[in-house]
Amino acid sequence: MANPNIDESFEALSVEAASVVRQQSAWERVRRNWSVRLGGVALTVLVLVALAAPWLGTVDPSLFDPASRDLLPGQRGEITTLEGETLAHRFLMGSDSFGRDIHSRVIYGTQVSLIVGVATAAVAMSIGIVIGLIAGFLRWLDGPVMRVMDGLMAIPAILIAIALVAMWRGSLLTVVIAIAIPEIPRVTRLVRSLVLTIREEPYVEATISLGTPTWKIMWRHILPNCVAPLVVQATFICAAGILTEAILSFLGVGLPPDIPTWGNVMAEGRSQFNQYPHNIFFPGIFLAVTVLAVNILGDGLRDTLDPKMAKRV
Repeated sequence: MANPNIDESFEALSVEAASVVRQQSAWERVRRNWSVRLGGVALTVLVLVALAAPWLGTVDPSLFDPASRDLLPGQRGEITTLEGETLAHRFLMGSDSFGRDIHSRVIYGTQVSLIVGVATAAVAMSIGIVIGLIAGFLRWLDGPVMRVMDGLMAIPAILIAIALVAMWRGSLLTVVIAIAIPEIPRVTRLVRSLVLTIREEPYVEATISLGTPTWKIMWRHILPNCVAPLVVQATFICAAGILTEAILSFLGVGLPPDIPTWGNVMAEGRSQFNQYPHNIFFPGIFLAVTVLAVNILGDGLRDTLDPKMAKRV
């Protein structure tokens, strides 16, 4: 006669082994996916550039010398330090109309862009996940919450960001919040749709019937099953945040001009684009590569973490 305790132990072990196998297979798919590799390598390089900005940037990005204005890439000029000392300097990417080193401003701009992108994704995901879980699990709140989200989505994201930045003083925190708010409804709708599906699963119904607290059901049983699509969504929000920050700075409503961002560098050089295109070319290349790398990484994660897409990989 079979021992029920032994049968239950074997069943638990088989379930645990199957879970480990699924995790290993997902990790192997991620490692084999060329999009994840390419995007991951590019982002790693950009992060290293941002961390090494004090060493890669040849001078302080705020230093300038009127005698070295509008120099072409590779030309030599002079730079004035904060102590008033004038030093000879080679402008690897040329200089702007104030005599500042574009190379240093672009390198330091990598720090600002990555901080804005990651912070925007973190804020939007944190708030969107909470609202989406509540709206999807508590049916009586679903209607009012989603109508508010629909109203926010009806307004173009760039207009919301410009209005919010115009209301407050331009700063890094203000820009991050202004960019994150239009992204919250998208995260909320994604989480809500996942919750509406997962809450009908038998194991969730079983926990409800056992009287498990609502917050514990949402955080322990529902949220872990939403991780894969949320990771992909976070990468797209990060890329959108970097691009939106550059747009706001280019329009003059983002970070102050004295802060070296890619948008500010391009904004300062747009009036002289025909004569000195390098003022826009170099920050534009960095911006395009960064956004492309994040999007490629997001596409690769979607292909490997989504079970339907994973079959094609």
